[in-house]
Amino acid sequence: MRKTETPEGRSVRLLRVGEQVRHVLSGILARGDVHDETLSSHLVSVTEVRMSPDLRYATVFVKPLLGQDEAAVLRALRTNTAYLQSEIARRVNTKYAAKLKFLADESFDEGGRIDAILRSEHVAQDLGGEGGE
Repeated sequence: MRKTETPEGRSVRLLRVGEQVRHVLSGILARGDVHDETLSSHLVSVTEVRMSPDLRYATVFVKPLLGQDEAAVLRALRTNTAYLQSEIARRVNTKYAAKLKFLADESFDEGGRIDAILRSEHVAQDLGGEGGE
């Protein structure tokens, strides 16, 4: 009899497998195992990996150091997807080899925009006015 899995348990498993995939991808890119001129000339951070519930698909969020040549780095990663998928399948023990989808991580840009808004004159004026009332 199979033990039924709770949604909480499933999400923990998805997070754990996603973190394993992120760790393996980071290692591959850091060591320069991919024979690609663009990838070897850029430091690429794998910021997050989100797995689909069936573990067949992985959305990989990446950010080149200082955001340089983001489009070229994404193109190089997408060109080398087959190699990266095979390496992950070999190193992460799952039933299926996850199909990888590479996206730029926009969270850093969003954080910068929020920071700029919080430092703007209008917000500073509102925050300063709260203490006096």
